[in-house]
Amino acid sequence: MYRNNTLGLFCKIPPGWVLRTEEMNEREEDADPPAADEKSQPQRAQGGTERNGKSDAGRVLMAAFSRPPDAHGEEINSSILIAVESVAAYPGLTDAAQYFGPLTEVAKAQGFVVDEEPYEVAIGAKTLVRGDFHKDVGTRVMLQSTLAWLAKGFAVSITVIGGTDDEVEELVDGVSFGAAPATKK
Repeated sequence: MYRNNTLGLFCKIPPGWVLRTEEMNEREEDADPPAADEKSQPQRAQGGTERNGKSDAGRVLMAAFSRPPDAHGEEINSSILIAVESVAAYPGLTDAAQYFGPLTEVAKAQGFVVDEEPYEVAIGAKTLVRGDFHKDVGTRVMLQSTLAWLAKGFAVSITVIGGTDDEVEELVDGVSFGAAPATKK
């Protein structure tokens, strides 16, 4: 479970997934995003924590993948990526829907096609904006859904990638806000 108390965010990480947050945070800039404290870092199966790396204006808070980058497989390498960017980097940005302009440009540059225009979704008491994309990868389709909102001077995004609609929805359903979700024993 990834926990970020500053954002009131919780995200389930499927068992056996590989955390790659540090590798995703190689850039360094000046801003200090709402970093998670040690208690709010993704918990490794062995009980340790994953460090977030250096602060910058745009930073990955958590990155998890269904397999390591070197391990090739027939299925899409599903992932969950939680990132923050300073709203100051986007003059005039006042709501999460506007943030989908730059997000969509990045997705299209990576070969994704917009499935439908961004729309509001409620997760618990929190309202976010969601955008859905897809891209053909050989004989498979890669599906991407991004949830975004503005908080504490940052645009926060959660991007999930999967190979089926059900997989993407299961990953999105693992996101919650407020009190920590109950865990199954």
